[in-house]
Amino acid sequence: MAKVLMYSTAVCPYCVRAEQLLTRKGITDIEKVRVDLEPQRREEMMQRTGRRTVPQIYIGETHVGGCDDLYELEHQGKLDSLLAA
Repeated sequence: MAKVLMYSTAVCPYCVRAEQLLTRKGITDIEKVRVDLEPQRREEMMQRTGRRTVPQIYIGETHVGGCDDLYELEHQGKLDSLLAA
């Protein structure tokens, strides 16, 4: 399974929804970067992704985007192959 990295905060409902989908897909090891606890990591996230909102999700080296982007990949049937890479 591919490594999953998620930039998130403690009180983000979209982060929770994204994690729930990944868990349903069998992903139990998500590296979470809490940008609310480590403000310098938010700057890192913005430089890497060009976005300010959480979650920002990486599967392997691929920047998926946010929660809606993750669900769209699932809807298109592309999420499983990305996770299996």
